Amino acid sequence: MNISGQDLIRACSAIGAGLAVIAGIGPGIGQGIAAGHGAAAVGRNPGARGQIMSTMLLGQAVAETTGLYGLVVALLLLFVHPLG
Repeated sequence: MNISGQDLIRACSAIGAGLAVIAGIGPGIGQGIAAGHGAAAVGRNPGARGQIMSTMLLGQAVAETTGLYGLVVALLLLFVHPLG
C-alpha cells in the first residue's frame, strides 16, 4: 500500500475539518447557559425584560462567531484544494 503526499494532505484536511467542527460545541453550551440565565433574570424582574433580552441576544451573537469560524475553517479544509 503506497500513500502519496497528496493523499496524506487530503486525509489530514479531513481530520482537521472534523476537529474544526467540534468548535460548535462551546457556543452551543454557552448559548444554552445564557438563555437559562436570561430566563431566570426575566423571572426575577419582568420589568427589565427588554434590556435583559437585548443583552442576552448580543452575547449569544458574539458567542456564535466562534462556531461560525470553526465551520468556515472546516469548509475551507474540505473544499479548497492546496495542491491544485
